[in-house]
Amino acid sequence: MKKLIILCSVVFLFASVSAVKAQNKAEFKFVTETHDFGKIPQGKPVTVDFKFTNIGDEPLIISNIASVCGCTVPKYTNTPVLKGQTGTITVTYNSAAMSFFSKGLTITSNAKTPTKVIYIKGEVIAAPAK
Repeated sequence: MKKLIILCSVVFLFASVSAVKAQNKAEFKFVTETHDFGKIPQGKPVTVDFKFTNIGDEPLIISNIASVCGCTVPKYTNTPVLKGQTGTITVTYNSAAMSFFSKGLTITSNAKTPTKVIYIKGEVIAAPAK
């Protein structure tokens, strides 16, 4: 019986320490997670800045941002974003093909939620005649 109580105590202690550790991780707080470009002319690339703040306790480190196609190119803050500081993810969309678009960009980081998705959308229309 003593062994069972000791085992349960060790498991409880491990779970408690793990929970406290998870609460101290870095965390994103975006101004907005979706941007609608509206109607944009074909052949004219458009860009948006997604601004975020690290509201966690540890430095926030972005390790990768994956886009679903080569038409969407992300650039991001490469240095750790300290608690309370801000960072930027700049997304450029190449409007080569006329159509509606909705693209997700998957952010991988050391945040409490290690995978986060931000979105861009809009409609590419024919460029005005010159």
